[in-house]
Amino acid sequence: MAILTMKHRVRHAFGLVALVFLTGQAVAAPVRLKELVDVQGVRENALYGYGLVVGLSGTGDTERVFFTSQSISGMLGRLGIRIDPKEVRVRNVAAVMVTAKLPSFARPGSTIDVHVASVGNARSLSGGVLLVSPLTGPDGQVYALAQGPLTTGGFDVMALGSRLQKNQPTSGVISGGATIERSVTLNLETMPIVLGLKHPDFTTAQRIAEVVNAALAEDIAHAVDGAAISVKVPAAFKGKTVGLLSQIEALEVEADQKARIVISERTGTIVAGERVRIRPVAVAHGGLSISVTQTPLISQPGAFSRGVTATARVASLAAKELGGAAVALPATSSVEDLVKALNLLGATPRDLISIMQALKAQGAFDADLEVL
Repeated sequence: MAILTMKHRVRHAFGLVALVFLTGQAVAAPVRLKELVDVQGVRENALYGYGLVVGLSGTGDTERVFFTSQSISGMLGRLGIRIDPKEVRVRNVAAVMVTAKLPSFARPGSTIDVHVASVGNARSLSGGVLLVSPLTGPDGQVYALAQGPLTTGGFDVMALGSRLQKNQPTSGVISGGATIERSVTLNLETMPIVLGLKHPDFTTAQRIAEVVNAALAEDIAHAVDGAAISVKVPAAFKGKTVGLLSQIEALEVEADQKARIVISERTGTIVAGERVRIRPVAVAHGGLSISVTQTPLISQPGAFSRGVTATARVASLAAKELGGAAVALPATSSVEDLVKALNLLGATPRDLISIMQALKAQGAFDADLEVL
């Protein structure tokens, strides 16, 4: 795979083509199934909750965020302190949403990381401590309890009307901040084993089924479609599904993929796969150079007059169209030849983006063109 950025001008054509040559000559290496597939049903579960962050240095929610005042009043009420929410006047507390991911097969007592984000008008959560917050799943059950000091990685400071902010101080992370109270149990011995491809592809799915059957010397795997491979547990692995999956995920297969070119016009980046092919085509590319300059103009007053010196600027505009030669691009066998031929145009990587889009519109290649 070759990457071209605006930092690498085409005048360094030798270094650019050398990069493509190295990637074009490389043979696709086999990839472990662990990186290609997931076992369907074995996944993370989203948790969320509402809480209060205390201990802020005057950067919490203002009294205009009434639900924060209600939350403080309710919290104090559970501790035996009765106070009207309208009487709450604090700036060191912020209402936050707490989110986390519950891993597969996580057991009670284990800890997970949590993410905290302000839902009010707090300026910063830096230095705050999250009070005990229950985290629930989509089914409404509480699966974890979160609490602890959070790290924001940013700050927001105000003084004498000036303000200095770094990163995003209204969100943070608590490492190991939630303790799991309820686990999601899966019985691998009774559930069907289906391997789901992270990037669906019929060729890759069929290759995976063949590799699994060859490794276990049994016809137990078959591709259901381009995204799923069904696996029957053989008799030798009855009650040992974990061992079966351990052997399967260690197998290697050469993954296939569609020819694709990804370009980012914002950064001038082009990423082209090695399977990109181009048909014979002729390309003519030219550019328009526009320059704007300003010349200072000074006007002096007459002698013995009461006038003052005046200054002004006169702008001049010049436009020049650069000639572009027409180059015939032959049918290529790799992206190396494609870029080498485009370099003959003397184009910059940003120009190559326009050329790629024009080639796709003309039908010179069949690769997918994705613009970010």
